[in-house]
Amino acid sequence: MDGLSRRNALKAGGVAGAAGAFAMVAATSTGRAQPWTWSPQGSVAGSGSGADPMTVWDPEADELVGGLIDRGEVPRINDALRTWTRNGQPLPAGLPPELRDFMEYARKLPQWTDPAKLDTAIQFNKKRGLYLGVLYGFASGMMSTVIPKEARSVYYSKGGHDLEDRISKTAKLGYDIGSNNAYAPDGEMIVTCVKTRLVHAAVRHLLPQSPHWVHSAAEDIPISQNDIMVTWHSLPTTVMKHLTSWKVPIPVHESEAFLHSWQVAGHMLGVRDEYIPKSWPEANSQAAQVLDPILAPTPEGIKLADRLLGLGANIDLTILSKPVLGAFTRFLLGDHIADGLHIPREPVWDPLLRFSWGPFIAVREGILTAVPPAADPYWLLDEFLRKAALMYLSELQMPISIEIPTMNRDMSVPPR
Repeated sequence: MDGLSRRNALKAGGVAGAAGAFAMVAATSTGRAQPWTWSPQGSVAGSGSGADPMTVWDPEADELVGGLIDRGEVPRINDALRTWTRNGQPLPAGLPPELRDFMEYARKLPQWTDPAKLDTAIQFNKKRGLYLGVLYGFASGMMSTVIPKEARSVYYSKGGHDLEDRISKTAKLGYDIGSNNAYAPDGEMIVTCVKTRLVHAAVRHLLPQSPHWVHSAAEDIPISQNDIMVTWHSLPTTVMKHLTSWKVPIPVHESEAFLHSWQVAGHMLGVRDEYIPKSWPEANSQAAQVLDPILAPTPEGIKLADRLLGLGANIDLTILSKPVLGAFTRFLLGDHIADGLHIPREPVWDPLLRFSWGPFIAVREGILTAVPPAADPYWLLDEFLRKAALMYLSELQMPISIEIPTMNRDMSVPPR
């Protein structure tokens, strides 16, 4: 993967070179604000090299998948892998030996997996499934549009062409980890993680060949270990942050179990154990360094956000209209991010969410025993919560096959 030399060649010359240099300066300004200082002693491994995860990728998968793409073997492999859907299922016949060996190794749960915590996580997901669906879909999903590297990687890769297909595959990760048998032999979370790891390796190989991505990105190779952990924090860390701010009562053992299910997921996605936080305080500490300072709109992210906000029309033109979803995004992510994404302010929904959401959650959780006199807004918020969760789950109504891409997005073709 000669990303550096290819990148320089693509950037060389004339207006394109000047535009690329400008984009690189702009992108660098949205990178990590400080050098990497998070200690591996705060990880599930308890130790490590301390290497900056921005400089670490997934060499085992990257070399393997790059070779498969260059030799034209991926279409045949994708055909075979469509039949591999359950964690305990044998790998399909006909895979290249080196791929089979890697996948057998990659599908093994880490030695530190705690089955009791995973069982508790199932109970947590059952109790909080409605909140989780909404937060995965909107807090995490919309946050991805203001993670500059992720927004650019999505926009210029094959997933940027068919955004609904890409969302459905992302939703599958959140759905699978919350299922009753997530990591069990008859579950699908391990399969989803291993296939996603292969997709990440393919994107690392392909995106440096895209002149569009090269001219907009600050890095030479996408999806570093740091980038994966940034996305990781946009999921469990962000979800728990909102549940805590909403004062949803969560027993400590359930909170720890939810974290553990995502710790295992990080490992299965190919993240080194030295980068996976061992506790919520450590997770919050790492997120404060790698996630919070980098959130910023980009031209690519603004376009993706606009398309995401339009998806509600498929479910309910009123409850999930674009203005309502925009107001909810503003409520979850704040005015600065919402303004950066060009989301208009809503005179009705903005104050309704700001002033009524807290009491609404308190009523739902039994903390307030009587509904305040103005009951209609509470019914409306409850209906919104249910419809928004339905929208998230609607992306899972058809069989979803996570497949290794063989090309970048064709920028001459309008997106779907």
